[in-house]
Amino acid sequence: MEASCLELALEGERLCKAGDFKGGTAFFEAAVQVGTEDLKTLSAIYSQLGNAYFYLKEYGKALEYHRHDLTLARTIGDRIGEGKASGNLGNTLKVLGRYDEAVVCCQRHLDISQEQGDKVGEARALYNMGNMFHAKGKQQLWGISQDPGELPPDVRDTLQRATAFYEMNLSLVKELGDRAAQGRAFGNLGNTHYLLGNFVEAIKFHRERLSIAKEFGDKAAERRAYSNLGNALIFLGQFNAATEYYRKTLQLSRQLKDQVMEAQACYSLGNTYTLLQEYERAIDYHLKHLLIAQELNDRVGEGRACWSLGNAYVSLENHRQALHYTRRHLDISREIGDRNGEMTARMNVEELMEALGVKEADLSPSESEFKVQGNRLSDDSYLQMTNASLLTSPQTEELFDLIASSQSRRLDDQRVGVSNLPGLRITHNNLGHLGGDSDPQEPSDDFFNMLIKCQSSRIDDQRCSPPEGGPRAPTVPDEDFFSLIQRVQAKRMDEQRVQLPSDEQECRCFFFSSVEQ
Repeated sequence: MEASCLELALEGERLCKAGDFKGGTAFFEAAVQVGTEDLKTLSAIYSQLGNAYFYLKEYGKALEYHRHDLTLARTIGDRIGEGKASGNLGNTLKVLGRYDEAVVCCQRHLDISQEQGDKVGEARALYNMGNMFHAKGKQQLWGISQDPGELPPDVRDTLQRATAFYEMNLSLVKELGDRAAQGRAFGNLGNTHYLLGNFVEAIKFHRERLSIAKEFGDKAAERRAYSNLGNALIFLGQFNAATEYYRKTLQLSRQLKDQVMEAQACYSLGNTYTLLQEYERAIDYHLKHLLIAQELNDRVGEGRACWSLGNAYVSLENHRQALHYTRRHLDISREIGDRNGEMTARMNVEELMEALGVKEADLSPSESEFKVQGNRLSDDSYLQMTNASLLTSPQTEELFDLIASSQSRRLDDQRVGVSNLPGLRITHNNLGHLGGDSDPQEPSDDFFNMLIKCQSSRIDDQRCSPPEGGPRAPTVPDEDFFSLIQRVQAKRMDEQRVQLPSDEQECRCFFFSSVEQ
């Protein structure tokens, strides 16, 4: 007997809850092929499909189905559904770096939630608006080599707007008694104040976030809070305190069997011990990072580890070991096409060869594999590392609740005729609901005009790829800390022959990035 649309959709939901988004989308697509006259069911399927494709990073498909959901909700006069769909479009656009369009959609979600007295929806919309401005501010900061807190006026304004929305969200979720949402708000307020250079404020909020994470037994959130606290303490010059938080980050990463985060914690510890001039300990952690980068085939991260090891050995005046790792950094930079890294590594190799009094002909070819000393890696449970899961099961709600708690995302869009909606069976039972042209709740043209204005400069509106930031390394945090080492250690590093790269010479790739909540 042929499965019904609802049966296929329920199986798709079950698979998505189990983390099998590929399988889930197959069942949802099958449900659309079978079709249904139940408009609420079809709206929920569109929303689920949009969310699943978002998790699969198929953002074009996510936009398509969230747009269908918006069109259907608007047609049948479902204002709450229209608000959720607008929010979902906004979140997808945020990931694509299309922040102006994202803000329009999330503002629509906020307006409708306030109009309908939907406090939960209002809180979610305020949080999403904060996320939009936070992400836009981070994008504006990309490549800027100013000291922490010394921001261009437009960047500061964007981040302050993010703070305002997070504060409104926090006030509302306190009123609703939603402790989990309070934790997220505290965490993102900490992240935004961190970017603004308000490190004391950032620490205050991250401590609140840590407390709530412990209250819920949320080890992943606890790990993020420890990492963020360490980052903020670095900028206050409290390096020893920072190492304690990074050690806790490392411990929880291992408990969670998350190798990527374990590697980042090792990287952070290695560089913090460099700041403390404890170079032997720095080398220990950089070697740990190196091994995980090799296991995960993260060539960019491997190159960063070699770079750090080279500089640490220079500080110990062990120029031969420094040359070994610097040559490996050079080889990897050539392999991955990192021209800035290659240029810097070549200069470092030349300086080290001069210091050692050797020529290229005197050197044997670089080994293809590192022979890492065992005593560097003697650490409990380190060699029992297992691969971390790259996908986590979504905390989706019931199908007919339209996944209120899953990622909101959507682009609204230009009037798609209701008769063109996939999976819609038009019958006498729903025909009356589809005659929405005279519906008093039909949105005004202002919403669409604002979107069109935002989109007017885009050549390829529907098939935009997420912005590229150069070579990325999963085992290395997003932001560049080499420039910070230069500023903090300006007086300490004159004696070092191998210079660390400037911001103009290297992509932002170090460990002081705030972690999304």
